[in-house]
Order: sequence, then C-alpha cells, then structure tokens
Amino acid sequence: RVLSGYVDGIMYRSFSHTSVVELAKYATVPVINALSDFEHPCQILADLQTIMEKKGLDGTVTAFVGDGDNNVTNSLILACAIMGMKINIGAPKEYQPQKKVLEMAKAVNSKAKIFITDDPKEAVRDADVVYTDTWVSMGAEKEAEKRRKVFNAYQLNKELLENCKNRDYIVLHDLPAHRGEEITDEVMDSEKSAIFAQAENRMHAQKAVLFYLLGGKNA
Repeated sequence: RVLSGYVDGIMYRSFSHTSVVELAKYATVPVINALSDFEHPCQILADLQTIMEKKGLDGTVTAFVGDGDNNVTNSLILACAIMGMKINIGAPKEYQPQKKVLEMAKAVNSKAKIFITDDPKEAVRDADVVYTDTWVSMGAEKEAEKRRKVFNAYQLNKELLENCKNRDYIVLHDLPAHRGEEITDEVMDSEKSAIFAQAENRMHAQKAVLFYLLGGKNA
C-alpha cells in the first residue's frame, strides 16, 4: 500500500509465487511478475514474439526438452494453450509437468494440445521450435549433480536435432545458458539459433507490458 502511493507500477522478481500474488492483492497499482518459482510470464511473451517473427504462430509446434517442471515450462504450457499452439514436453518421468499446470492449461483452453514424453527424440520430431532451459533451476542448487546425470540424455545437440522432421526449425533458450550442459556451442551458435533475437525481445516485450499497463492501452 505504501509503494502504491509512490509508484505507477511494481515489477517483482521473487523466489515465492505466493509473495507475488499477495503483493498484487494489496497493491493498487499494476504488479508484474518478472519471475517467480512457479511462472516466468514476461519471458514467455518474448518467446511468443520471437516465434511469431521467425515462424508465425498459426499451427506452430513447440517442443521443450529438459526440466518439464520449472517456471519457464509452466508459463510456456499456459501460453501455448492460450494461443492454441501444440506443445511437446520431453522430460524425465520425475521432472514432467505438474498436474495442476495441465489442469490450468485445460481450463484456459479445453482443446489445449499438450504431448508429454520421456523420449526427447519423440518430443522434437514434429517441432518447428525446439526450446531448452538450464537443468538446475532457481532453488534446486542442492540437486545439481543429480540433475546433470538425469538430464544428460536431454541435451540439445546436433544428434538430437537430427530427429526434427521439419528442417526449418529454430532453437530457443531463455538464458543464461550453461554451454556444454543443456545445449552445445554448435547448436547455440548455429544458423538455427534464434536465442539472441529472443534475448533482445525480452526488452521489447516488457516495454510493451509497461506501455499497456501504465496508460497506453487506449493509445
């Protein structure tokens, strides 16, 4: 309430999603979730912008390979449901999306197309966009060694991408990347990579959010 008297909006990065929700409950100005342990919506807006620019959104299939139970994957599943886009999740069985996220996606769009597998090759087979993220998410540092072993078969490398039937695919990563872990240099720096355009679009997408929330919606 005090902050609401000082500012026109609050952009909040938090370990706890419930803290973001509680802040929004009492604030009288717009509250933007810049990142929480459950969602990363501003990142996904930039991802959708990048996909729109590079591939278009209509009929585009996105594959996420790696940790299927983190904030990026959660927001990506929900965004694809909203946009009517198919999403494939290739993740180890113990790191697949939470039931509540899938229920949220179905609530947004009862025809949401979500395919989940523990086979990364199957996940990328019909993909137009192949996306990965760090294996060790915020708050999971104590599991780092375990995760590296579990996710080793889910590395985004040339061999995995050979399974994409659509040879005009693009590669995304929300950064920062751990080169040689979830993604190889060869893939990250290839002509298929849209990662640095994606990073630039973080700025543009978040400017658009600010513009919309701080009075530009009627412009």
